[in-house]
Amino acid sequence: MTTGKRAAPGRHSGATRPDPDPSSGTSRGALLLLALGITAAVVAWGYLVYLAIDFGTTARDGDGTAWWFLALATIGAIACLFVAMMLGTRLVGRMRAGAPPSAPRPPGGRRAAR
Repeated sequence: MTTGKRAAPGRHSGATRPDPDPSSGTSRGALLLLALGITAAVVAWGYLVYLAIDFGTTARDGDGTAWWFLALATIGAIACLFVAMMLGTRLVGRMRAGAPPSAPRPPGGRRAAR
């Protein structure tokens, strides 16, 4: 037998979540840094795409080394776009964490609401 406090009745009852601390919200500085990082990554992506197009034109004219620069610019553009999307995901997550919680759902689901 166990000793101590009894758990609340119900099969799915568990520990309640603590109330979020209002002082631990997302700071505007962190959001600004994420936004600047996204902007820098997207600008770098655009420039690398421009370079890849230029190197592709040069490579088609017969310059063999331009193919290597085309490949490097393409890989760099892919990496920049990936970083921009990862930073964007982080930005959205931080913005959602600072938003007030939505109203609790009624118990019982859709069928009970009928």
